[in-house]
Amino acid sequence: MDHLLFKKVDYTIGKLLEDIAFGEIGLPDLQRPFVWNTPRVRDLFDSMYRGFPIGFLLFWESGVNRSSRFIGTDQKQKTPRLLVVDGQQRLTALYAVMRGVPIMDKYFRKRRLRIAFHPLTERFEVTNTAIERDVLWISDISELWAPGTDLFQYITRFLQQLRERHPLSDEELRILPQRIQRVVNLINYPVSALEISSQVSEEQVAEIFVRINSKGRTLNQSDFILTLMSVFWEEGRKELEAFSRTAKEPPVDRRPSPYNPYFHPAPDQLLRVDVALAFRRARLEDVYSVLRGKDLKTRMFSEERREQQFALLRAAQSQVLNLQNWHDFLKILRYAGYVHPRLLTSQNAVIYTYALWLIGKRDFGVDPFLLRNLMARWLFMSLLTGRYSSSPESRMDQDLALLRGTNRAEDFVQVLEQEIQTVLTPDYWSVTLPNQLATGSARNPAQAAYFAALCILDAPVLYSRMRVRDLLDPTSRAQRAALERHHLFPRKYLQRLGITEPREIHQVANFTLVEWQDNAAISDRAPAEYVPEMERRFSPEELRAMYRYHALPERWYEMEYFDFLEERRRRMAAIIREGFQRLGRG
Repeated sequence: MDHLLFKKVDYTIGKLLEDIAFGEIGLPDLQRPFVWNTPRVRDLFDSMYRGFPIGFLLFWESGVNRSSRFIGTDQKQKTPRLLVVDGQQRLTALYAVMRGVPIMDKYFRKRRLRIAFHPLTERFEVTNTAIERDVLWISDISELWAPGTDLFQYITRFLQQLRERHPLSDEELRILPQRIQRVVNLINYPVSALEISSQVSEEQVAEIFVRINSKGRTLNQSDFILTLMSVFWEEGRKELEAFSRTAKEPPVDRRPSPYNPYFHPAPDQLLRVDVALAFRRARLEDVYSVLRGKDLKTRMFSEERREQQFALLRAAQSQVLNLQNWHDFLKILRYAGYVHPRLLTSQNAVIYTYALWLIGKRDFGVDPFLLRNLMARWLFMSLLTGRYSSSPESRMDQDLALLRGTNRAEDFVQVLEQEIQTVLTPDYWSVTLPNQLATGSARNPAQAAYFAALCILDAPVLYSRMRVRDLLDPTSRAQRAALERHHLFPRKYLQRLGITEPREIHQVANFTLVEWQDNAAISDRAPAEYVPEMERRFSPEELRAMYRYHALPERWYEMEYFDFLEERRRRMAAIIREGFQRLGRG
């Protein structure tokens, strides 16, 4: 059938393990890292022992000339002909147990998978201390396939030790060697694989995967690129994972680290920064083909072209994971007022701003002070408008296209400043933004931008002399957060007035930040009751300044609720604009 995208190939387990060891089959951790719990490994061997099928494997022809690369050991021999798309966990389990090699667990720690077998009851179990001490068990079946193991001597020794502690009948003496041999013979267990042609696109491979995978997991373009990195640049893949892991773990030895309390990027997010910096592209679909060494016109693969593209990726990643660059960029988050991770309503905005910052720094040589101000404004604009929330790759591709044909620092600045002005028009500030605030969503980007603006403007907390920026410190670990979102018109008070719709009660304009003690003291009292008590703490001048920052008209607590919401939305938009403009002045 000429239209088939695959061919069916039958293997034995032994042949699969041999091909992995010699590099014929690449075992990159596409569904990374090894995430099966050990009981699933036990069940896999139990199924095979009882003759149950263990499912198809799905391979993809790499389509590249095989060169120096070795999969399965620490050596490097050749590039694999086949990449594992589905079945990585099964193959890793089989390879780890039958070859006795350690795996990398989900915490990136090396450990052995040790499975035990009880010949009398024909049970498999995860090895533990009790099993190790019990002569009825073979505590580690890896020994059965170990190089140099003499099976006859192994079985003889096992039976001798067993007879010293446990009397055996003639029937047991007959069947026990057979059962152990049956375990050994699992190396000949038959498995079928579907091998997809190298000419099939990654979209088609992803669709095939979804259609045959009962769990419904989907593959995305970052999966494919990370797979290629596992095969052609394993160290680079490990660097991304290590950086991602240590970014959320406080260092114990005070050495330089990517750790921070603001933003913890995933490996695939860092990869997107790599790609944007290396190739000025955001669509990973295009980049995947380029990294495979594929000529998009002739559709032919070239090892030389692949090596050239990976060289660009290596150079970019050295900048992306540079700790000085990383921490200098994180200062932009704080400078832009986004001092707490909960204010970051779009991780894509952070990732793509980091990419643009690196492009401005490395490729255009923009003055650091000017670049910081510009990218703080870009981040603020992107988060406020949800720039990268819908079709983020397409949006970033358009932004990168704006820079084509430019090569001077002043051009870079002018292009991005012009785009900011195009988005944040006078109508946006006066009409669109107030409407964005007319919502009950707790993750509203405009509300987060308002809190960020309070940080930029160094505003005090409502009814406090403490500063919003100080009390939003993400490193605080008290039982209650220093600041809490407070309903200016409390929920139960509004319900007593007959306002019961959650969307009306939880309007963004009905929230402010207060110290937790004040929030507890206010409880569900009417504003006309609690506000005069709070106001007595401050002078008229302090109250005027405080109310301006918190977008509250004088004697706001005497207003009709819906009139109050409309007026406060207008004032909040004005404070957001003021904070943004403060960034422009440095």
